[in-house]
Amino acid sequence: MFLMRVSMPDRPGALGAVASAVGLVGCDIKAIEIVESLDGHGIDDFMLEIPTGVLPDTVVSACQEVSGVEVLWISRHYDSGTLQSDLETLEQMTRDPEHAAEVLVDSAPSVFHCQWSVLVDRADSPSISYATPMAPDLDATVLASIGDLGGAGSAEMPAGWVPAWSDTALAWAPVGTERSILVGRTGGPVWLASEIARLRHLSALAS
Repeated sequence: MFLMRVSMPDRPGALGAVASAVGLVGCDIKAIEIVESLDGHGIDDFMLEIPTGVLPDTVVSACQEVSGVEVLWISRHYDSGTLQSDLETLEQMTRDPEHAAEVLVDSAPSVFHCQWSVLVDRADSPSISYATPMAPDLDATVLASIGDLGGAGSAEMPAGWVPAWSDTALAWAPVGTERSILVGRTGGPVWLASEIARLRHLSALAS
């Protein structure tokens, strides 16, 4: 499964034209999500099944044949192939309020189209109290180097920020007064302001 992020004109028919271009090169669209709409342009995420023998570059070229369309990012996505909504996550958190923060951590890769998520305990020396399976081993020194996790923010970490890890786009938001959720995308794409706002909102509800 691949995740592709596309910028396109916010006009009738643009989304359909991109979907047609994807289909013409033999790929199946499993899900589409509108990430942001601003100043006449929209940014959408496509969950794609690319058949053996078709290169991601072929998909990119086909999409960018559509006027005004730019593929911002495409990469293999190791989640289940589905996109989970904020509302679905909120419903799960409501059903288990004592573990709402852990529910959010588990849901974050599907909700925010990232590879991993962790819950950081910021009391005293920062440490990881809960994590998804693909999360890196983050000790207190690494966590302190990221920035102030007490507020919402993002950072682009260079290759080697954790030994043997490539460059990673991070975002975070506080969960109450002593914890934060930290999410990561290996290789990108960078986090949009609208995504950080959504993360901050869900984190506040999980506190």
